[in-house]
Amino acid sequence: MRPHVVAFDVNETLLDLAPVRAALVELGRPADLLATVFARTLLTGVATATAGTWCRFRDAFDAALAQLTDLPAADRARVADAFLELVPHPDVDPALRRLAGAGVRVVTLTHGSPGVAEAGLRRGGVQALVERSLSSEVIRAWKPAREVYLWAAGACGVRPERMTLVAAHAWDVHGALRAGLGGAWFPRSERRYPAVYDPAALVADDLAGAVDALLALPPS
Repeated sequence: MRPHVVAFDVNETLLDLAPVRAALVELGRPADLLATVFARTLLTGVATATAGTWCRFRDAFDAALAQLTDLPAADRARVADAFLELVPHPDVDPALRRLAGAGVRVVTLTHGSPGVAEAGLRRGGVQALVERSLSSEVIRAWKPAREVYLWAAGACGVRPERMTLVAAHAWDVHGALRAGLGGAWFPRSERRYPAVYDPAALVADDLAGAVDALLALPPS
């Protein structure tokens, strides 16, 4: 059945990380370093949560930079500040407009810092198409913890099965599926959906294809 609410992951899925990459390059670091730093950020955040503690996304990002570079604190802060300069990928505007036109509620769901999604959507002129932006920092948790997705569904006033997560990160979709949500995956930096995860309900070639597949589902 067609979901009542579609929740989009933010970093990479909706917003292009190019400004963060550019900030690293301006400091003399290779552009491809961002992928490693971003992966280490996720590892740090999930590790703290799994161990029973917690840290903010920005703190995990700073820790990853400190582990992988010799950048001083001021330069690390400069790179982290670039998250507030993100803009949507070109395919985001038409995708959100199609969902809004079909009467599907749209939200964002991130464990990133509050304000990042809002700033990027506003810069891209699509903030009005998004009902609300949710950051799991509110509940001191990181995706893909089950509690994040259940909290998001509750915040939107729908049962988990009436919400679908759309993400370019397979681990995120896997987490949503395990929490009872629907899941749709499409590639950006990842090339295929891993067989070790629960099969995604929808796998598309791109964001437009994911939205097409969701709207092709029968209305509930």
